[in-house]
Parts: sequence; C-alpha cells; structure tokens
Amino acid sequence: MKRRALVKTGFALGAGLLVARRSDAQSGTLNLYSARHYNTDEALYGNFADLTGIKINRVDAEPDPLVQRLKAEGDKSPCDVLITTDAGRIERAREMGLLQPVNSAVLAKAVPAHLRDPDNSWFGFSKRARVIFYNKEKVSAADAPKTYEDLAAAKWKGKILIRPSGHIYNQSLVGSILAADGAEKTEAWAKAVAANLARPPRGGDTDQIKGVAAGEAEIAVANTYYYVNLLRSKKPEDREIAAKVGVVFPNQANRGTHVNISGGAVAKYAPNKEAAVKFLEYLVSPQAQRYFAEGNSEYPVVAGVELSPELKSLGTYKEDQLNARVFAQNNAEALKIMDRAGWK
Repeated sequence: MKRRALVKTGFALGAGLLVARRSDAQSGTLNLYSARHYNTDEALYGNFADLTGIKINRVDAEPDPLVQRLKAEGDKSPCDVLITTDAGRIERAREMGLLQPVNSAVLAKAVPAHLRDPDNSWFGFSKRARVIFYNKEKVSAADAPKTYEDLAAAKWKGKILIRPSGHIYNQSLVGSILAADGAEKTEAWAKAVAANLARPPRGGDTDQIKGVAAGEAEIAVANTYYYVNLLRSKKPEDREIAAKVGVVFPNQANRGTHVNISGGAVAKYAPNKEAAVKFLEYLVSPQAQRYFAEGNSEYPVVAGVELSPELKSLGTYKEDQLNARVFAQNNAEALKIMDRAGWK
C-alpha cells in the first residue's frame, strides 16, 4: 500500500508519544486510539485519509491499557476516537466517563439499536458471532449441540474446548446467558460446562477449532471470524482444519446467537470532534463495511453489504437482539459466576 497521510505510532503505557499533541488540534487531523490489530485495517484508515484529507495519527495497543491511558490523560488527552474489540471494553470506557454521546442521524440509521449504546456513547461497526463447532467425524450435525445451554449436557463430559473464563469474549457470552436465564441457572450451567471440558482452557479461538479438528475434543466454542479466516487461508493445512469441523449457530429456535462487536466512540475531550464524528460515520459507509467483511472475515453491521464467499457459506442466522450494553455490563458478574463454577 502506498504511503498515505496516516501515521502509526508505537505505544507502551507510560511511554510512546502520540504524534499530534492536544495543542495541535485542527480539522484536518484525527487522533485515533485503536485496539484492532488487523493488517487490513491499514486500507480502511488509509481510504478515509484519501477521501477526506484528514490525517490519522494512530496509537495501537491492547484495549485495557488504551482505556487506562485515556483515563490517566484526563482532559489533556489528545484522543479523538477510541476503537476496541468487544462491547465489554468500550462499555468500561463509557462507565469511566471517558466517552461522549454522538448525535448523528447517519449512525442512528445505519447501526441497529442492539449494536450501539442506548445513549449513543459508542457504536458497533463489525459483528462476530460466538458459535459452536463440532468434529464431523465424531459428531453428526443432528447430534451437535443446538443451544449454548446444551453444552451443559452430561453427554459432552470431557469433550468441550473453550477459552479461559478470564477472556472477555467468554465474559460477554456468559453475560448474555445471564440476561436470558438468570443467575441461578447460569451458574449451574457454568459448573456443568467446566465439568465437561476436555482439558484446562488455554489458547485462543483458533486453538479451540484446531483442537477439535485434531480430535482432542468433539465440541468447541469460538467466534466465526477465526473459522472463516481458516477457510480463506492460503495454507492448505488451514483449509483442511476448517473442512473437518461443522458449524452450529446456537439458539435459533429461541433468542438467537450471541453476537459481539468491534466498536468505536468519540473521546470525552476530543480536540477534533468534527473529524471524529466524520470518521465514525465513514465506518458505516458501504466501502468501509466491506473492508470489515473482506478484511478480517467479520460481519458488517450495516444490512445489505456484500459478504465474502466464505462468510456467506455459513448461511444466514438469527442473532440475539439483546443490547450489547446489557451483556457488557454483566461481564463482572459473569466472571464471578465462572470463577465459582471452577471455570479457569
């Protein structure tokens, strides 16, 4: 990609300086704190710079340190836009008073209500469904779990792989189950799932899928984009892994499949608010939404955007309409439940 008006800065908490200082605020600059680390996002940001002439100064880091940095900087922060993965993280920023509401007819029309903050403090820009995978040689499509609740069945004892309870993807999933089933049933479910694990949780979502394909377990829980990236991989061994597992979108007969987001927001003290709002509105444009769909195999939030053939091959599904703020706010209680359940 040719060099555009895009500046990427190194970052370590307490070190690393943002290229544009707060005193340099101008309409032609946008200071972005991003927790997304996907190479394809370079094109996403570069295209915005080409379209608008607005230079992006970017800090890349993990989401929690970014939120802590924003908090430490206070009203002297140069940050205009914060982008995180998972609703839980961006909701934490809102609860800490680090974001400001955005009144935008463009965003309100484009982003479904359940994928944005009710007070318009943050907006989802891409979706990732958390689904169930099964080993095709050991489990038939008819016998595979049809709901998240089915993972607690005794028949799956010693046969399930899933990430640790400390990972926020699972905290958000359990937060959605908590909203649907209540605390008592959710804790009983978590205890049963912990008892059904094939091994202590370790690794990321791709590792869970690979483990099922290799026969380490029969069932795994992971986000869709990890699987689709295997399908799209140039490595034959990755595509072979994907071919060995089947996909179930859970809870189609009732509330629908849990869907999480990658979201963005305008920082409370954004020195370039006009550019910040323009950037968020750009992220719901058809062109930007295609970058999400094609670049990291995520689902776009805007209806009607063309999906990659691999993503489209998963078929359509019913998604849980629970507002993302609800399961995000349930993260802390979900973690306590999983800890008590022995889910490490």
